[in-house]
Amino acid sequence: MLLLNKDEIRSVFTMKDAIETDKKCYRMFSEGKFDVPLRAVINGSKGNFLFMPAYSEEMGSAGLKIVNIMPNNPSKGLPASIGQVLLIDGETGLVKALMDGTYVTALRTAAASGAAFDLLGVKNARIGAMIGTGSQAMCQLEAMLTARPLKEVRVAARDFEKTKAFVEKARAEMSSYGAEIIACADTNEAVRDADLVILVTVSGTPVCSAEYFKPGCTISAVGAYTYDMQELDPAVFAKCAKIYFDSEDAVLSESGDILRPLDEGTLSREQFTGDIGDCILGRIPGRESDDEIIVFENVGIGALDLMAADSIYKKACGAGIGTVWE
Repeated sequence: MLLLNKDEIRSVFTMKDAIETDKKCYRMFSEGKFDVPLRAVINGSKGNFLFMPAYSEEMGSAGLKIVNIMPNNPSKGLPASIGQVLLIDGETGLVKALMDGTYVTALRTAAASGAAFDLLGVKNARIGAMIGTGSQAMCQLEAMLTARPLKEVRVAARDFEKTKAFVEKARAEMSSYGAEIIACADTNEAVRDADLVILVTVSGTPVCSAEYFKPGCTISAVGAYTYDMQELDPAVFAKCAKIYFDSEDAVLSESGDILRPLDEGTLSREQFTGDIGDCILGRIPGRESDDEIIVFENVGIGALDLMAADSIYKKACGAGIGTVWE
């Protein structure tokens, strides 16, 4: 079994690699090439425990991600999302690799936003906005910058002091992309005129008003993985042209962004466009004009972890990195 930590993964697997891997995964998922049970969630008093299995006969691999969401972790100097990924040989059942699931989760989740922006974002996107500065935010920012050559990215969150600290760190880590990264105290001002928007929080109420989403913007809503969470202002559904999912079934089993408006009658299933993998396959349309507001609601599917882990494992073996545990 090969053990891989965050730094070893980063040394062989770039954000561009992750975005292309996610796009390939979405295509295969829509082709029915994965067996992906809906994730099991245990709601504990201190947080949530998530178990995400997946199998692909074509890949000859299975995987299991264990990820735990602990909202109080940041006060202890730990990430709010923490976990591990197991990569399993589909023929022998042997565990081939154990890798840092906290980083793999952040990477493949960010790459989902990057894939959506690459496929659905306006080609001349120049301004980005991100609401949220938690453990997944830095990867989300990098995915946005990888997908489009942005001139400016505005960042906002509940705590402006933490936002400023995040932006200072982001300016150092993302300097090679050449974008100006700005800390905003107001979330609505952050998303005003933005071409690409990422919502990556665990908020139970909308984090910004739909009236500030400009025509042509693409919104990746990442954080709402339970019914009680709702980052996205449901008023956007009266304005948007298309609504895509990583997996409609997964979203409709979990996300308050979609489930609550459905229950309240402010959204209907007739407004759904479909899974992004079907867009990649040409079964449903992509962006058809630069004025369309597009929503990509993604809750994460185990296939992404399996595909990322398999790709990382192969690159690590080729580069001779990692620790072999007999």
